[in-house]
Amino acid sequence: MRQLRGQERVITANRQTSWAFADAFVAEDEAMLWARDRAQETGLRPVSPGTGAALRLLAATTDAKAVAEIGTGTGVSGLYLLYGMRPDGVLTTVDPEPERQQFAREAFRAAGFAANRARFIPGRALDVLPRLADGGYDLVFCDGDRLESLDYLAESLRLLRPGGLVCFEGVFADGRTVDAAAQPTEVLRLRELLRAVRESQELMGTLLPVGNGLLCAVRRG
Repeated sequence: MRQLRGQERVITANRQTSWAFADAFVAEDEAMLWARDRAQETGLRPVSPGTGAALRLLAATTDAKAVAEIGTGTGVSGLYLLYGMRPDGVLTTVDPEPERQQFAREAFRAAGFAANRARFIPGRALDVLPRLADGGYDLVFCDGDRLESLDYLAESLRLLRPGGLVCFEGVFADGRTVDAAAQPTEVLRLRELLRAVRESQELMGTLLPVGNGLLCAVRRG
């Protein structure tokens, strides 16, 4: 990760200003703001507006009809994904906390999405993902347990069609990923994830400096 640390030092001076500008560029509607308020009340950290806009753009670029989301939260990222997906697309979203999913249901309904546009599955991601169809998804968004990141990557490779996208939220870990100091296991797992994507023969990846870091990779045909 030595080279990555050097690049981080270059952008640190104006990073906060640039990221604040990127987030301010995005206009969020009432449903999105309501979902953000619920996240704050429950102690969750939803994706930033800049990260959400990137997800929306990626979903639109892939003309996504089927998207899998690991980590429903209160529906902020799900709304962005739905806004970018095809009008007949279905978001399958997994979360171990059904109460959070209820907030997301309300947010999706407030945004005008029909109930059949989202499939909510309560449960631990690694118990649910093996039940999903091989090659049946255009995009997989991972915002779950960082300790399980490599397992999510393996499942995503199975779930994605050729040309599909996998995205991981929070890979900067508030700057700890590139910090030379001793780090907890979850940060070490993120470093392993970054290395695995970079070295994979099945993926073409990039790291987007939005929010808390968005790692994206295309599954090669």
